Parts: sequence; structure tokens; C-alpha cells
Amino acid sequence: MHSKKTVLAAAFAAVAALTLSACGSGGDPSDDSVADVSSGTESKPATVLDQPFTKPDLVLTDTHGKKYDLREQTKGKPTLIYFGYTNCPDVCPLTMSNIAVAKRALPKADQDKLQVVFVTTDPERDTPASLGSWLKAQDPDFTGLTGDFPTIQAGARQIGIGIDPPKKEKDGTVVSMHGAQVIAFSPKTDKGYVLYSEDTTAEDYTEDLPELVKGETP
Repeated sequence: MHSKKTVLAAAFAAVAALTLSACGSGGDPSDDSVADVSSGTESKPATVLDQPFTKPDLVLTDTHGKKYDLREQTKGKPTLIYFGYTNCPDVCPLTMSNIAVAKRALPKADQDKLQVVFVTTDPERDTPASLGSWLKAQDPDFTGLTGDFPTIQAGARQIGIGIDPPKKEKDGTVVSMHGAQVIAFSPKTDKGYVLYSEDTTAEDYTEDLPELVKGETP
């Protein structure tokens, strides 16, 4: 089993809010909107939070155009939440693909319990229809949410994830800066108690999902 570390959620929130992934920009290290929080130690894929996050109070629109209350819809269910966007060329599709692969390794009953929620950070382009089409290629049961950017940004901040409004580069590329963390919420407490970095592999998720579905610490 891969190593994990325990940290205070409040302290990690300050770091997570500053660690933004420059999807679509090539990750220019000179971009001062990306904070260097490297401590020189090897990054671990999973962090077990000593003080779990409260699930975001988010009411958005799902891929069917219907209102989706995150807390109500996922209450009492094992839930993974990720903020990203469909035009991301690297981190976002890889993250969702890794989760999809791991989910398929679960027994059917556990697959049905697991809720995977993808919240767009680029709502202007990620309409319910386009978001639904993109997620269907990953897993048709994944939930996609969109809405107005300020609401999405505020919801992300509630769990220590920082996102910036999409901006257009000189070459016409639209870049969305967003935290690349996946947070797992327990079906027992509805608290976000495990955080996964962008380095988490499909094998890591495959190893941990059976415990996460039960609300256990992996």
C-alpha cells in the first residue's frame, strides 16, 4: 500500500488554494499565478486529513439541465469531487480516466454506490450538453456540474481548492487555472477526509476505492 501522511485540513487548504494546474498553457513556471509550494520532499498521492472538509454547499446544473444540490444528492454516499474542465489537454482527462479504470475494478454493487462528481471550472464553454458528452466517454455514470463561475469558485474554496477565471492567451488558447486535487467524502460522515494529488495513478485509486466506498481510511 502506498504511503500516506496526515495533516491538518486547515493548513493544507492554504497550500491547495495556491497550487493551481495550468491546463492548456504548458505550465509556464514564470507565471506568477502559480505558487511554488515544493518542500523538496517526495509528493505522496494520498493525504488523510486530520480535520476533514465539510462538503461544499453547491447548487449547480447537471448534464441534463436539471438543478443539482451537491449535499443532498450525494448525502450518505461515497463521493469523489474534482474541479476541472473538458478542454484541458492533460491533467483533467487523465484524472477522470484513472478514476474510471479504478471504478470498473469494483464489484457492481460498489460501483453503483460510488459518486464521481466533476465540476467545471470553465462554465462558459462547458455547457450541460458538452460536459455530458465528454464525461460519457469516461464513464456514463459520472456526474458533471456547471453553473456561474463565482458560485463554482466559492464552492471550490470551501474545500481548499483554488481556481481562476479562464483566460485567453495570445495564441488564442483558453487556459483554466485550477487545483488538481480529488477529494474523497465518506458515506458515514459526508466529510472530505482523503485528498489525492494529480500524481495519483489508476493503481492507487484501484487500491483505495474499496475502503473509500465503505467510509474507511485507505
